[in-house]
Amino acid sequence: MINDLLKQQKSMKAKSLKSPFGWADRHPLIQDRVFHVPDFYFEHDKFTFPGWESEEVFGNSHPVHIEYCSGNGDWIVGKAQANPNINWVAVEKRFDRVRKIWSKIKKQNIGNLLVVCGEGLTFTQNYLASETVSAVFVNFPDPWPKDRHAKHRIIQAPFVNEMARILIHEGRMTLVTDDVDYSLIMIDEMNGSDDFEACYPKPYFLSNLEDYGSSWFELLWKEKGRVIRHIKYRRLVHSEAR
Repeated sequence: MINDLLKQQKSMKAKSLKSPFGWADRHPLIQDRVFHVPDFYFEHDKFTFPGWESEEVFGNSHPVHIEYCSGNGDWIVGKAQANPNINWVAVEKRFDRVRKIWSKIKKQNIGNLLVVCGEGLTFTQNYLASETVSAVFVNFPDPWPKDRHAKHRIIQAPFVNEMARILIHEGRMTLVTDDVDYSLIMIDEMNGSDDFEACYPKPYFLSNLEDYGSSWFELLWKEKGRVIRHIKYRRLVHSEAR
């Protein structure tokens, strides 16, 4: 019986994951290692996230690390496998990419990884309790380089404020990008917050860190000769008085 289950898991292809609802009946739902947070939905108060320790999520009190903009999940899958005593959450709004992460979870039987299919700020604002996350990572977010698209960038004051709320005292927030202009924008946003302190001295980033982990985007940009910038901040203790 167990062998049959393992064979079934290993055969799970990305397209095996179907959307659990149609547009008209969309609603928040945790099902089979995926938390679905639908777009253009305005009744979030009708669903209460059960918490990390609930059986339908992780079922333990291990530290929680969240990656936003998870893409195909290469980086976070590697981290979850290498760190079984940490609970990992991949947040990705594109369903085709969520499928690929889910497929990796099923094929490799990764029990400490949950996928959130939804927009990062919406998920965080509506479902995460304060001071329940130990570390946050934002790997290669879309820089939206044109001024008219700037509103779509994830690293803005509302998102930074939410990170300060959900992170534990001394929790870390790491931002990774190959885009020089966007790295400067992210640093300005983080330096503008009273809730965070830079972990690296000015100019506030390190390049091409060893042993950080790799992803499809990292390999792509390195092949094109781009330098990867790692930006890291620590949540300050005084933020509890916010």
